[in-house]
This record gives sequence, C-alpha cells and structure tokens, in this order.
Amino acid sequence: MSDADLAPSIGFDDFLKVDVRVGQIVKAEPFPEARKPAYKLTIDFGPAIGIKKSSAQITHHYTLDQLQDRKVAAVVNFPPRQIGPMKSEVLTLGFPDAEGEVVLVGVDRDLPLGGRLF
Repeated sequence: MSDADLAPSIGFDDFLKVDVRVGQIVKAEPFPEARKPAYKLTIDFGPAIGIKKSSAQITHHYTLDQLQDRKVAAVVNFPPRQIGPMKSEVLTLGFPDAEGEVVLVGVDRDLPLGGRLF
C-alpha cells in the first residue's frame, strides 16, 4: 500500500475496536531467525495488560541500546502471530521513512504504562 492509497472509511466504533496502548521496552534482543532483519522486544504495558513480546523490523534506525526503556505504542488486541520460533503478542507501531524503513511511534512525555490511545 502506498501513502496515496487510503484505507476505506470506518466508523468511530470500528476505531474503538483497535486497542492501542503505550508500553515500555524492558528488553530488546537480536532476532537472527527472522526472515527480515528484526529485533525481539519485551514490552511492559503495566499491571492490567502485563508484559508482552513483539517482533519488530526496526534494525535500520535503532540499536538494541537505543530501545531499552523506550516508550512505544502497540496494538494489544490482535491474536498472537507466530514469527519464526517466537510468538509475537502485540503489533509495535511505526511509520515508513522515505526509504520504507520503520520509524517507531512514540510518546514525548512520561505516561503511565498501559494508557490507551484515543
């Protein structure tokens, strides 16, 4: 899908079905088994949701050290997806740069973990 291709219009109730929360990366590891360069992320979403795993193709713009303790946004209500040997439990969100490489969606304030996007 190119930037010019817009998704079909949805109602606000459809938007509310997608549960996007803020979490904090507590561990970032190499993921050499992935087909495309990726990291394994362990993300804390606070006591109500807990700690979840995610595979993220973000190796172009981020080192493992840069990811530690970083706040990120993720969809937490998709079913888990098998990515190689790991089960990815959440979809960590990002936008493509001019070359199509992922830049993470983040927050610019210290927010409570698990806060929902609205």
